[in-house]
Order: sequence, then structure tokens, then C-alpha cells
Amino acid sequence: MSTVSGSESFVTALLGLGGNIGDPVGAMAGALETLAGHPQCRVIAVSRLYRTPPWGKTDQDWFFNSAARVETTLSPVPLLDLALGIEQANLRVRRERWGPRTLDIDILDYDGLSIDTDRLAIPHPRMKDRAFVLLPLIDVAPDYRIAGRVLTDWLGEADSAGIEIADESRDWWRRK
Repeated sequence: MSTVSGSESFVTALLGLGGNIGDPVGAMAGALETLAGHPQCRVIAVSRLYRTPPWGKTDQDWFFNSAARVETTLSPVPLLDLALGIEQANLRVRRERWGPRTLDIDILDYDGLSIDTDRLAIPHPRMKDRAFVLLPLIDVAPDYRIAGRVLTDWLGEADSAGIEIADESRDWWRRK
């Protein structure tokens, strides 16, 4: 762990990003740039960009998804507030569960902590069932385990039909 200013230490957070309306790739790139520019965050790794069929509510456009490994001195709730603020800046509207969105940022893991409140659940409770989360997460945290199992084990049980790599570069978000 790196020390910022005496008592603040960086911890690792794993984030999932996605969207399917407007310019989701641009929104995700902007979100990652905002995180990278935040004084209490460092973007360490970003996954390839994936194009994925809708999940849960299937009568909508396909999504773009990615994951990021971020080091931060923010505790979980302030990190959540930062993510929600970035979503709002990208005109995220929450009308229906699993519905269309300009940008979605989920905290998948925060320094291995278990948190279960009305506002925040870490590790993300449904990530092990979702190939559109697991594939990008494998790119940035291949050794990460959920409930004692490696990600590739969970991926073998998740439906990955139709998921394709939209951009092989891990720097897709830095392009202007």
C-alpha cells in the first residue's frame, strides 16, 4: 500500500462499468478519466471493451461493458457517492431495474471487504452469475476469487452467449 499523506493508504477497488444508450463508450471513457483525475483515485488497469447482449430485461439495445482496477483512499461509501455523481453527470436515470442506461458504475469489490447495507453490497451480489461482469473482471484481476472460487470457474457457469470483444486495447478509454 502507498501512503498519501500520513494516515491515508490506498486500497484496491474493482469497478464494473457499462451502458447502452447515448454514447456509452464515451461515457465510460469519461468516467475512467474522471476517476484517474481524482486526487484520491488511481486507475491501475482497465479491461478490454466488450459488447454484450442485454441481461435481465432483454428488449433493449446491446451494452458495452468494461472493468477497472482502481486504487483509492476513499472509503466504500464516498467511492459509491463519487460513482453515482459520475453517473448523474452522464444523465443516468433509474427508471426500471436492468433497464437502459447512459452509464452504470458498480463497485464489485473493495479491498476484500464484505458490506451488506441498504445502500451498498460488496462484493457485488450477482457478479458471479454475469459473464458481462466476469469477462472484463478477468482482464483486470485474473486471480480474484468470489466465494473462494476463481473467476474462470464462475465464468464456466455463466451464460456468455453473444458477448464479443469490441476493442482489444486496454487503452480504449484514453483515445480522443
